[in-house]
Amino acid sequence: MIYLLESDELWFPDVAEAEEDGLLMIGGDLSPERLQLAYSRGIFPWFEEKGMFFWYSPDPRLVLFPERIIISKSMQKVMKSGEFEITIDKAFDRVIEACAGVPRRNQPGTWISTDFIIGYTSLHRIGRAHSVEIWQHGELVGGLYGVEVNGGLSGESMFSKVSNASKAALIWLCQSGKFRFIDCQVGTEHLQSMGAEHISRDEFIALLESDSQADII
Repeated sequence: MIYLLESDELWFPDVAEAEEDGLLMIGGDLSPERLQLAYSRGIFPWFEEKGMFFWYSPDPRLVLFPERIIISKSMQKVMKSGEFEITIDKAFDRVIEACAGVPRRNQPGTWISTDFIIGYTSLHRIGRAHSVEIWQHGELVGGLYGVEVNGGLSGESMFSKVSNASKAALIWLCQSGKFRFIDCQVGTEHLQSMGAEHISRDEFIALLESDSQADII
């Protein structure tokens, strides 16, 4: 069943009521309060259409556990080479804008509208959204951003202007020890090749609700 939410209502239905594709609700806004509530319950906004936000909770869920990441020999060399300088939370605004603006193969546009940029930047300013930046010769060439939720990071988007930059961001994130899991949301062959695995929605909700042992930023 798909729910229609008024912008002034701050609640979400049970994720078990989501459609087969994960769609649960339409409407609302991207206020920090609503976003935090959504992520704490395993829900995220995927795109905006005609001023309406579409909220999802897919089953199964793609999750990457940092200790299980698969790093190819070529990427091991890249990470050791010093080719990239890697930082966290130094240029969130630039990362999300790049994720919105960098062209992607087989994608005519972007789901990251101005409302998404404003919403997630607001979360970052209160310490609930984070970015990883990849620099090369002083230029921002890659990165990712996501939402912190109970010791995990729900990854939203990544970008790369040079080869291996986004991979380096994900590998660094896993090796940093800052998060106990990376929520990749929906499946891609690329993320699965790096060790991401499908778990049921029930397992993911249990993971969200379990005690965190990670060092949170």
